[in-house]
Amino acid sequence: VQLVESGGGSVQPGGSLRLSCAASGLPASGNCVAWFRQAPGKEREGVARIATGSGNTYYADSVKGRFTISQDNAKHTLYLQMDSLKPEDSAMYTCAAAPVVPVRNGLSESMFWYWGQGTQVTVS
Repeated sequence: VQLVESGGGSVQPGGSLRLSCAASGLPASGNCVAWFRQAPGKEREGVARIATGSGNTYYADSVKGRFTISQDNAKHTLYLQMDSLKPEDSAMYTCAAAPVVPVRNGLSESMFWYWGQGTQVTVS
């Protein structure tokens, strides 16, 4: 399984960015994919996840209403639309995937098996 992120960059507060994660090697269905982020000196935190079969989503409270996770199954690509960006959103954003959908809600690193290299987002 390979996950390759793109779309990071620098933006002013209040701006928008769309991150992409190209996935290869995952089963055709029944997966769960997610975005995590890690700022310097802080622990990695989950941002959002989506079950690729049902389309069910889950968001961290800190991004709810501002970020939207979506997928294009035909392109095997995951997206994270980030609007109303704040300086505290600055971080390395990483795509993660699991071949099964976790039973419980939430965004724990232990739920995910595969990880990308990340793409940097800077809001200032």
